[in-house]
Formats: sequence, structure tokens, C-alpha cells
Amino acid sequence: MFTLNILWFAFFSGLASSIMALIMLKITLGKPEGTPEMVEISKAIREGATAFLTEEGKKIALVAVVIAAVLGVLFDFRYALAFLFGAAVSEMAGVMGMYAATRANVRVTNGARKGLFDAFSVAFSGGSVMGLAVAGFSLTGLSLIMLIFKEWFIYDKVSLETTKYVFQGLKLFRVENEQGLISLIKGVMLISSYSFGASFIALFDRVGGGMYTKAADMSADLVGKVEAGIEEDDPRNPASIADNVGDNVGDVAGLGADILESYIASLISAVITAMYIRLADPSFTMKQYLALVTLPVILASVGVLASMIGVIIVKIRKTHDARVALSSGNVITAVLVLLFTFIVVLMLDVNYTFKFKGVLFGDLALRWRLMIAIASGLIAGVLISKFSEYYTSYDYSPVKKLAEKTQTGVAVNITTGFALGMQSTFWPVLTLAFAILVAYWAAGTYGIAIAALGMLSFVGYIVSVDSYGPVADNAGGIAQMAKLDPKVREITDRLDSVGNTTAAIGKGFAIGSAAFAALSLIVSYIWGTAKSAGAIHINPIINLVNPYTLIGIIIGGMLPHLFTALLINGVASTASIMIDEIRRQFREKPGILEGKEKPDYARCIAITAHGAISKMIAPGMIAIVTPFIMGYIFGQYAVAGLLIGSLSSAIMIALYSANAGGAWDNAKKYIEQGHFGGKGTATHAAAVVGDTVGDPLKDTVGPSMDILVKLMSVVSLVFGSTFPRTPIFMR
Repeated sequence: MFTLNILWFAFFSGLASSIMALIMLKITLGKPEGTPEMVEISKAIREGATAFLTEEGKKIALVAVVIAAVLGVLFDFRYALAFLFGAAVSEMAGVMGMYAATRANVRVTNGARKGLFDAFSVAFSGGSVMGLAVAGFSLTGLSLIMLIFKEWFIYDKVSLETTKYVFQGLKLFRVENEQGLISLIKGVMLISSYSFGASFIALFDRVGGGMYTKAADMSADLVGKVEAGIEEDDPRNPASIADNVGDNVGDVAGLGADILESYIASLISAVITAMYIRLADPSFTMKQYLALVTLPVILASVGVLASMIGVIIVKIRKTHDARVALSSGNVITAVLVLLFTFIVVLMLDVNYTFKFKGVLFGDLALRWRLMIAIASGLIAGVLISKFSEYYTSYDYSPVKKLAEKTQTGVAVNITTGFALGMQSTFWPVLTLAFAILVAYWAAGTYGIAIAALGMLSFVGYIVSVDSYGPVADNAGGIAQMAKLDPKVREITDRLDSVGNTTAAIGKGFAIGSAAFAALSLIVSYIWGTAKSAGAIHINPIINLVNPYTLIGIIIGGMLPHLFTALLINGVASTASIMIDEIRRQFREKPGILEGKEKPDYARCIAITAHGAISKMIAPGMIAIVTPFIMGYIFGQYAVAGLLIGSLSSAIMIALYSANAGGAWDNAKKYIEQGHFGGKGTATHAAAVVGDTVGDPLKDTVGPSMDILVKLMSVVSLVFGSTFPRTPIFMR
């Protein structure tokens, strides 16, 4: 029988992954950097990325301290510490990954001077630092706080407790039947606060980094490629360094914090669901409770071990085909995860009906129900990523048709891209819906929660592959700016093209897991707020035709669109200033385009950094503040509606944005390979404009949607017990 001592296994698994991340970093740093000019360019990228992350961190830290203070005063200082710890873990993973990436880039370029294998080996080593750190830091952190406060997770200690409400004197904050009191479960509050901290950092890192990278990318493309007719990473382009800096702060640091947050949310949603079942169902025994509350951390632990094995296999394998190496590593890791999961589930010797007999699976034993739920999440993640690849890769017809239609101009390129993105939501959404049903039929709400973890169980390998892409992209930029042999750029471009394809896998898993985890957190919120005299019901009901619930659903459906508008406007505003600056430099210093004068790279970096940091605050605060506004004005049920509406809307926007943006990007690259006229033609210019439209969608809006719904869900879960039942104007 599993006990809470299994948390030590999770702790040491996470620690092993963290140590391996440091080893991979040391291996990466041991490679030579190359020529002095290459080193100088890499140093400029590194300094720009570090400066941005430092300045961004200062802004975020101020808000984090305020939130921690509210948690400490309103509830318990230990929840405040858990929040700050979760934030620190998320930030550390991002910083470490970016530290490795900004030092690996020049070493990949230098490796490409020798051949593809040397370049690929360094790029994967640098990317794996991020992946192993995300898996290691998050699992070590969660298991550590659960071990420190282990008593709160013991079967007999899981209970609904009341505490004095500091705002009990104000009518606005009264809780029905418990005036002046709030109800909470200590263990749920602790790990929810930890997840809140990770989500908080992830949102700002993803939003800020996404704004930075896309504002720089748009500016460099529009003025450089379209107006000046120079290459993307041409050293004459003043935005070239800022563009490469953006790859690191957005696609490495932002990506790492994003996936780490998804991973933690998936873990805690399953643990929390088990704890609520413990309170809601008197027949739920200690043996059953221990099995379900420890299963998520065990699965995460074996997933970490599988990821480490997958990274080692790819690292030691000598290959001259990066796509084959990464794909085979992905298959091996997935198979290992399924094998390890099968072994873990077979060790379960308890049964439970979840108060629901599966429509498809009848009276199957618990272990098989859980295996089906986990497999449904994993398979759904793979399918969604494959659908994303189909709609975004130029190996398939949708992107080829988009490129072909671009011959008729910008308008057709953009309208076709919009239609492609919207159409691309069909199969992924059906896949998600079916997987959710299968998981629920197999193991109820717990099945949905554990399916999310099934998707992200080998997160260490997924993020390693995802982070490899920006490193290879940076290496190509350095090769171009250092004016190395064109063959070097050809090798880095081959690596980069593989990275673009593998990035679809990470996005598919992130979007899918967000839906599962957010749905579980929403159910947990409903459980936590559907109280009657201190009791939690096994099947809490939210009345969807209640006007306040409907108001919440409508506002929730609108919110991701408002969030999207703020993100795109932030990118566009910064890009507008940047474009004016590039044009000014070309106009006032004609020697730049002649190669006789050096552009002012620092000015462009400063503009992009300032724009991203100033524009990220508003959308970030919307995600945090909206549940409070809805809860304190319209009541608990309106918040449930808000979460349901925002989840359904955000999933569509995330899928549409990722796939439309990816299609526009790869249609441009397909044309640049020589199809339909190639570079320098009107078709190419139209494709570049389409790509700049898709840039903020795929790398700013799409990834941020995942965090938005989970952050609002966890904020509502943490503070939900303080929301009144009835609207303010009815009390």
C-alpha cells in the first residue's frame, strides 16, 4: 500500500533531474565558443536577455509581495510562503534555462562549422537544461512542501476548518451561514498557493517575453525583409539583436515557466480532487485515499525518470538527422512512461467506484480505470500535437495551399490564414471532448485530473525538445551576423526547421493539459464553495440557468478576447515605435545599409524591453483581479460561470492562434525555399506581412491562454471560500 512517505521518492526523482540539468549545463559550457566576433554577438544577446529578465523580475516581485501579504493576513502566513516558493521555483527554472540557452547558441554555431552532428549535440544539450530543470524544480518543490506539512495530508487530518475572517465587520464580505468565518482545507490551500505562485510568474514571463520577442520579430521582418530587402538576421538590421534576445526571453524563459505551471497545475488538481473525495464520501477509506492522493506524484516521478533516460539516449546517439533523433527520443520516452505507469497502476490494490459506473467500462477494477484515464490524456495530447503539425507544417497541404494563394496578395494570405486557424480547432476540440468523456467514464472527476498528468508526465523531454528550437534559431542568427560560411547557416536552418515542427508537440500538450487541469480545478472550486453547514457534497451542482451563473459564463467567454486584444495591442504599439526607430537609423545613417556603419542595437533592445514590461501589467492583473470582482459583486456561482465560460473561449483562441500563426510562418518559409517565386518577390513580401500578423498570435496570445484559465481557476480556488453566496445588491 502506498503511504505519504512515497513523497520522498518524488523528492529525490526531482532532485536527480535538477542535478542532471546542471550536468548538461556543464557539458554545454565545455564546448568552444568560436571566433571573437561570434562571442561578441552572443554576449550582446545574453546581456539583453538578462537585462530584460532582471527588470521584469523587479516588477513582478512587487506584485508578488503584495499577494503574499494578502494571503498571510487573510488566511495563514504558511500559504504566503508556499505562494512565494512556487513563484521562486518557476522563476529559477526560467532563469536557468535562459542562462543555458544564451550560452549554448554561439557554441551551436561553432559546432555547425564542423558539421550537423556537433551542432545538434550542443543545441540539444542546451535545450535539455530547461526541460530537466522544469521537471526537477517543480516536482522537488511540490514534494518538499507536502513533506514539510505532511500532517495536513494525513487521512484523519483532512477536514473542512473554519477561521476568523479579517473583514468580518463589512457586510460585503459576509459568508452565508458562517458570518465572520471562512472555510478551508489546509492541504488544498497549501498546494493551491504553491500553484498560484507558479502560475503568477508563468503569466508575466509568457506575456512579457511574448510581447518582447514578437515586437522585435515583426519590426525586423517588416523593415528589414520587405522595405530594405535584407535577410532576417542581417547585421545591418538594427533589430537583429533584439530579435534574437526575444527568442530567449519568450521561447525559453517564458516557455519554461509556462510548461512548469501546467505541470504543477496538473499535479495539484489530481491531489486536490482526491482530498475532496475524502471529505465528500464517508465510504472513502484510508487505503483508497492514500492510493489516489499519492498516485499523481508517483506518476510524475516515473515520468521524470523516463525523461532523463530519453534525454540521455538522444544525447549519446550519433545521428545526422535531427528530426529522426528527436522523434525516436519522443517515442522511447512515451513508451517508457506508459510502461512505468502500467507498473505503478498494477501496484494499486484498492477499488473504488467514484460513485459512477463507467458507461463504456462497466465494473472494471480501479487500476484499469485509472490506466484508461491516463492513457486517454496521453493519446489526446499526441493527437492534438499531430493535428497542430498537420495544419502548421509545410510538409502538408494546408500550408502549401496557403502559400499558393499568397500569390494573389496580402489580403488573400491573411483571410486564408484566418480560415485555416479557425478550421484547425475542429478535430483537436473533438479529441479533447472525447478524451474528457473517456477519462470521466473511467474514473470520474479524478480521471479528468489524472488524464492531464498523463499528457505532461514526460514534461522533461517535451520541454527539452521545445527549448532546443530557440537555441538553434539563435545559432543561425549568430552565423548570419558573424558572416560565416553560408554552409554554417544551412546547417543551423536545418536544425531550426526541425525545432519548428517539434514546437507543435509542446503546444499541443500544453493546450490539452490546460483544458484537463483547468476543468479539474473548476470542479474543485465548485466543491469548495458548494458548502452547506460545513459539509461538502459528492456531486455539487451549479445551476446553469441561474442568471448570475449565466452572467459569469458570458463575461468569461468575453474575457479571453479582451485579454487577446491587450496582448496584440501591446505587441503592435511596441513594434510601431521600433519600426520608426529602424527607419530613422536607415534614414540618418545611410552607411548602415552599405555596411560602413554599425547600427544602434542597444536602442532597439531598450525600446522592446520597455514596451514589453509596460504593456504586460494590465493583462496580468485582469487574470488575477477578475475572479475577485465577480465573486464579491455577483457571488460564488457567477465565478463558476466565469471559469466555465473563459475555459471554453480560451481553448478555441489558443488552438486558433497557435495554428494560424504557425501556418503563416511556415507558408513564408516554404516560399523562401524557392516556391512560387521565392525571396524578393511580391508573393514573398505578402507572406512576410502574413507572418507578422501571425507572430503575436502563435507566440504571445496562444501560449498565454493556457495560463489565463489555470491562473483564474487557482485564484478562485484559493479565495473562493471568501466569496459571498449572493450578489452584493441582494444582501
